[in-house]
Amino acid sequence: MKKLLKFISGNLKMAALFVLTIFLIASCKNQPAETKTKERMESSVIHPDWSKNANIYEVNIRQYTPEGTFKAFEKHLPRLKQMGIDILWLMPVHPVGEKNRKGMLGSYYSVKDYKAVNPEFGTMEDFKSVVDKAHELGMYVIIDWVANHSAWDNQMIIDHPEWYTKDSQGNFVSPYDWTDVADLNYDNPELRKYMIDALKFWVEETNIDGFRCDVAGMVPVDFWDSVRYELDKIKSVFMLAEAEEPPHHKIAFDMSYGWKLHHIMNEIAKGNKKANDVEVYFKRNDKLYPKSAYRMYFTSNHDENSWNGTVYERMGDAAKTFAALSITVPGMPLIYSGQEAALNKRLEFFEKDTIDWKNYELTDFYSTLLNLKKNNKALWNGEQGGNMDRIPTSNDEAVFAFVRTKDNDKVFAIFNLSNQKQIINLKGKDFIGDYTDVFTGQKTSFAKGEKVNLKPWEFIISSSGSSSGRKIHP
Repeated sequence: MKKLLKFISGNLKMAALFVLTIFLIASCKNQPAETKTKERMESSVIHPDWSKNANIYEVNIRQYTPEGTFKAFEKHLPRLKQMGIDILWLMPVHPVGEKNRKGMLGSYYSVKDYKAVNPEFGTMEDFKSVVDKAHELGMYVIIDWVANHSAWDNQMIIDHPEWYTKDSQGNFVSPYDWTDVADLNYDNPELRKYMIDALKFWVEETNIDGFRCDVAGMVPVDFWDSVRYELDKIKSVFMLAEAEEPPHHKIAFDMSYGWKLHHIMNEIAKGNKKANDVEVYFKRNDKLYPKSAYRMYFTSNHDENSWNGTVYERMGDAAKTFAALSITVPGMPLIYSGQEAALNKRLEFFEKDTIDWKNYELTDFYSTLLNLKKNNKALWNGEQGGNMDRIPTSNDEAVFAFVRTKDNDKVFAIFNLSNQKQIINLKGKDFIGDYTDVFTGQKTSFAKGEKVNLKPWEFIISSSGSSSGRKIHP
């Protein structure tokens, strides 16, 4: 009897195991392909190795030269390389929609064809030439990608109206007040397949190095996760999200926008916030984002310049101060077209409005700081760089001082984030030591309790190790 019961029990267990196995197999077969793809992905982004100490430069092809073409821009590549630029982000290069167009030339972000270039900029071969020349010079190229919406005269709206968002009456809709574009619906799996295919086209056909993804937060994160997986099978790409959502950093994106710090800097320049607000921001940032996440910091970009004012309108005499801050805090600095020429003009967004380059008066300023970032490990990106430790002073409301250290490299920076003269004493001991001035190359030392005199918006940047410096700048 016992043997019989044991036999029955054993067979019941085998039967149960068999049923469970069949259930799991069936579940896997019924699982959406995209979900199975996600399960094969890495749990965190693997950054391209070349991005660890990189900076990024936004290129506005339309306004960059009188010609507004790829060929004309290509002539600037050696200059940008010499300035120290690593990643070139080109605003959308696609044909611009004509239906419901805004202005004479329309918005770059109204895409008429995802697999073509804007004929106003030149040909596909002209674009490939820019990419090839940039690569020869040791730079990388990413292009703007508008996944959330398309132009009203994109062929997709005729061939696949089911790919678009519609209201209760069946009408196509625009996001916000962007009346020159129609919203795309990512509930449709065929749209996702098309868009991923189009993204792969640019990497395979033109050898670009990644994408800056417009309004990335308005498109499902799982779509971007799938994009990253598919693109990385071709080559290790760099992905920038126009968003500030921490989940983007898990799989899809190397870097996201640091809008909040940008707004804090604007408010400090106006006298509405203090230096302490910068520390509060970074403490919150460290809690929200993984240490590996790259955050992008800037004093201007195409949106800020055209819609909210030039850096000098928003920051006034503090413009260079915040540019230096954005390059030395943990994150990747962005420079917008014309900033090296002290651009003080709101560029028209829907019209031709060429940048006045004058004498490139801030080239040396940017070149010095970008060289420091590239060669001093303390300023490298993500986990490759050093932590930022604030140095207390006798007036922390006005002065933001910090050290960043990595291996044998160290950067010590002091920023007067006020329009008043400051005479302060440095507290603690983390800053004590010998340094070299970043801008002059002069040797300097900081001792315990050091007194520092700062004019309004002045700053000091010193370093030790692989790269060097100390100088006060207004």
